[in-house]
Amino acid sequence: MNFLAHLYLSGEDEEISIGNFIGDFVKGSQMDQYSDEIQKGIRLHRSIDYFTDTHDVVLQSKIRLRKKFRHYAPVIVDVFYDHFLAKNWADYCNVPLLEYTENFYKTITKYFDRIPRGVINMLTYMTRDNWLFNYQFIEGIDKALTGMSRRTRYENRMDEASQALQKHYSEFEDEFNAFFPELEAHVKNFEK
Repeated sequence: MNFLAHLYLSGEDEEISIGNFIGDFVKGSQMDQYSDEIQKGIRLHRSIDYFTDTHDVVLQSKIRLRKKFRHYAPVIVDVFYDHFLAKNWADYCNVPLLEYTENFYKTITKYFDRIPRGVINMLTYMTRDNWLFNYQFIEGIDKALTGMSRRTRYENRMDEASQALQKHYSEFEDEFNAFFPELEAHVKNFEK
């Protein structure tokens, strides 16, 4: 899952949300420098990623993209799934998406002295273009993936991924709808 899903699945605990958000940027023993709650969020992030990466339904989505996008297919699927979460946000959360995302951007600034520099650099682009809110639109997905494509050193074609989303929209949406409730159940059973 991508950033929006990680935040949503964190629940209402601020530090767990921060940990879950920065999880990809924290390696091995670096985790020890964070508070217990942020560490719980990092562990939750890793659990979500493992569950997602090994799930049969998610594998179907990846296979559809693998020929063209190779090892970037999992990254693209994560962004696609955030699209479906954002698009149907009112089904999951009673706080409007724009308010939710703006609150998060304000909250994370309180942690700038503690979070990895790479997160802060990424947040410059994320907040400017409000990726989390704009994931609900195909144009937002296209902009996010095109930006990721430019920041990746290797050939990746992620700038073409939104076309694949449009072409196979119903299949990806059905897969998200089959997978996400299982992920929510996994998170409920995860011992933070």
